[in-house]
Amino acid sequence: MTALPSLSNELAAAVEQVAGSVVAVNARPRLPSTGVHWRPGIIVTADHTVRSVEDLTVVDREGRTMAATLVGRDPGTDLAVLRIQDTALPTAGLGDSGSLKVGHIVLAVGYGPRASWGIVSAVGGRWRTWRGGEIDQLLRLDLTLYPGFSGGPIVDAQGRIVGINTSGLSQRLELAIPASTVSRVADELIEKGHVSRAFLGVGLQPARLPEAAQRALAGAPEIGLIVVRVQPEGPAAQAGILLGDVLVSLEGIHVASPEAVLEAVAARRVGSSVSATILRAGTPTDVSITLGERPLRRR
Repeated sequence: MTALPSLSNELAAAVEQVAGSVVAVNARPRLPSTGVHWRPGIIVTADHTVRSVEDLTVVDREGRTMAATLVGRDPGTDLAVLRIQDTALPTAGLGDSGSLKVGHIVLAVGYGPRASWGIVSAVGGRWRTWRGGEIDQLLRLDLTLYPGFSGGPIVDAQGRIVGINTSGLSQRLELAIPASTVSRVADELIEKGHVSRAFLGVGLQPARLPEAAQRALAGAPEIGLIVVRVQPEGPAAQAGILLGDVLVSLEGIHVASPEAVLEAVAARRVGSSVSATILRAGTPTDVSITLGERPLRRR
């Protein structure tokens, strides 16, 4: 019967190992969220929990309150970066999320500290969030994220931080943002205050292509994307795209859903060009579009 007490002690030790770098983030009414002192002077937390950027504070496990300023935020990956002056706070000890396997025990740690434990229920490759952010690895967890846990660390059995937990990327699944993504996004937020993402500047809606159009476009699918909105002065507008045009393909690859377009465009750099095939009044036309930078959403 020594195995269970041993496991219990090891999990408690893992929580203790990271507790010094975990802080409460006061950036919304009533309920704080959790943040991690990722590197000296830099706090990482979940963007959806940062409701106000005025009078930001963080509180460490000893109860010390420190003023914080917002460095940058990225709704696409649900990450925000804050800066504090107290760099004596312990920093995160990072692990390799790529080493995680289905069935591995992990801990979600909230400020206090508080903890919840469970297992990695699924792992996968790169994926894109519904807001267009690229996550290096799918990490789905089978554990409970209690109120206020978003922005806190996911910790492996050795006490290493392998990611940040958030309830902001899915309403049904418990997901973690791997440490590699957190570091990559944090670097860009520190440098520019936001993450640059390419966009076309159009609103699209699936529509069935007429048979004549399908014959005109060899191998075209039955579904195209009708342009229902063109952002003034946006990339598509500058390329001559009009309301009512039907987008059929990008770079020779058929696109049958707005999500497919988002994925294709998000994988490219701002300022690069894409070749689009459209139907205008039933006639196929090739258009070159120079991708612009997606405007920041006002809050």
